[in-house]
Amino acid sequence: MTAENESGSAAATAQPRKAAVAAAVGSALEYYDFFIYGSAAALIFPKIFFDDSDPADATLLSLATFGVAYAVRPLGALLLGHVGDRFGRKKIMLFTLFLMGAATFLIGCLPTRAQIGGAAPALLVLLRVMQGISAAGEQAGANSMTLEHAPPHRRGWFTSFTLNGTQAGQLLATLVFIPVAALPEEQMLTWGWRIPFLLSAAVALVGWFIRRTLHETPVFTRQAEAGQVAKMPLAVLLRGHWRALLRVICGALIASVSTIFTVWALSYATSDAVGMDSSGMLWVGALANAAALAAIPLWARVSDRVGRRPVFLAGALGSAVTMFLYLWAISTGSYPLTLLSGVLAFGVVYSAANGIWPSFYGEMFPTSVRLSGMAVGTQIGFAVSGFAVTFAAGIAGPEGDGWARVALFTAALCVPPALAALTARETAHLPTEELGLPAGVSTETPADVPPRAAERA
Repeated sequence: MTAENESGSAAATAQPRKAAVAAAVGSALEYYDFFIYGSAAALIFPKIFFDDSDPADATLLSLATFGVAYAVRPLGALLLGHVGDRFGRKKIMLFTLFLMGAATFLIGCLPTRAQIGGAAPALLVLLRVMQGISAAGEQAGANSMTLEHAPPHRRGWFTSFTLNGTQAGQLLATLVFIPVAALPEEQMLTWGWRIPFLLSAAVALVGWFIRRTLHETPVFTRQAEAGQVAKMPLAVLLRGHWRALLRVICGALIASVSTIFTVWALSYATSDAVGMDSSGMLWVGALANAAALAAIPLWARVSDRVGRRPVFLAGALGSAVTMFLYLWAISTGSYPLTLLSGVLAFGVVYSAANGIWPSFYGEMFPTSVRLSGMAVGTQIGFAVSGFAVTFAAGIAGPEGDGWARVALFTAALCVPPALAALTARETAHLPTEELGLPAGVSTETPADVPPRAAERA
C-alpha cells in the first residue's frame, strides 16, 4: 500500500471517530443542562417557584414545566430540521449547544417567586421553552452527522455514542445534584440549587471547542455539490416518507421510560408516601446511568450483527415489564431492591432500545430528509414522553402512591414502539447510499429538486 493510500485510509478511519466523539461529548454537555432541570423540577422548584400552592399542586405544576420543553420540541424540530437538511448538520450542532447553554445559565440567575412574584415562574417557563427548542435539533443533528460518517457495517456502534453522551450528561447532572441535595434546606433553596445551572457557561465553551473543527458529512457534501439538496425538506418528508415518519413517532414513545424513571420515580420515592432520602435516590439514578454507559455500545454492537429490529423490540417489551419491578421496589422503601431493579430496568433493558434508536431511526430516511425525519419524528414522540411525567402525577392519585397505575401507563406507552419495530424494514446491512430508498434504488433525487440539477447529478 502506498503512503498516499495509507494516509487516505487513516483519514477515513479518523473522521468517523472524530464525529462520534464530538457527538458524544456535545450531547453529554447538552443533556447535562437538560437533565439538571429534571432533578430541580422534582426536588427544588415546587418550593421556590410554586410555593404559593398546595404542596401536591406545586409538585404537579413544577413537573408540568418539565413537560413544556417537550411540547415545544416539535416546533423546534420543524425549524431546525429544515435548516439541517438545507444547509448542513454542523450549523445545527453549534447553534443548539449555545442556545441550551444560555437558557440553562439564565435559569440559574432567576429570582424566586418570593422575590418577584408571578414573573418568576413565567420566566422559568420561557427559558424552559428555549431548552426544548435546542434539544429538538441536538440529537437529530449529532445522529445524522455520526451516521453519515460511519462505516456501513458499524453505523450502530458509532451512532450509539450520541446516546452514550446523553447518558453521561444525565449521570453528570445527577452527580452534581447529589451534594446540592445534601445541603441544609435553607442553603439548598437559596443558592445551592443555582450552581449546577451556572456551570452551563463552561459546558457551552467546552462543547464549542470540540465541535468547531467538525467537517460536514461526505454524503451531504456530495448531494450539495450535485445540486440535490431539497429546498423544502419537510414537504419531501411528508410526501414521500410519511410511513417512516410515523414509525419514528411511535418508536420515540419509548422515551417515556426515561422520563418516568428520571423524574416521576424520583418525586415518588422522596414523597411522604415512601420517604426515601433524595441523595440515596440520586445515587440510584447515577449507578443506573453508569450501567447504561456500558450497555448502550454493547447493544449497538449486537444490532450491527443481528439487526436493529430484534434489539429495539427486546428493549421496548422488556422495559414494559421491568418498570413494574422498579416502581414496586420503590414502594417497599428498600434501597438495595430499588438499586438493583433500577440498574436492571434503566441501565440494561431500556438501553437495548435507547442505544440503537439513533441508527434505527436514521436508517429509515435518505440523506435529503434524514435530519428532518429524525428531528420531527422523535420530537413529536418525545413531546408525549415529556408530559408522561405530568400524566403519571395525575393518575398516581391524591396521595401520589398509585405506582401500579403509573407502571401500567408506562407499559402501555411501550406498545407503539414495539409495533414500530415489528413493521419496520431491517436496514442494518444496507449501504449508506441506499438508506431510506425503495429496494433496488441506489441514488436519490429529492422531489423538489429542479430537473436540470437532477440531470447534472
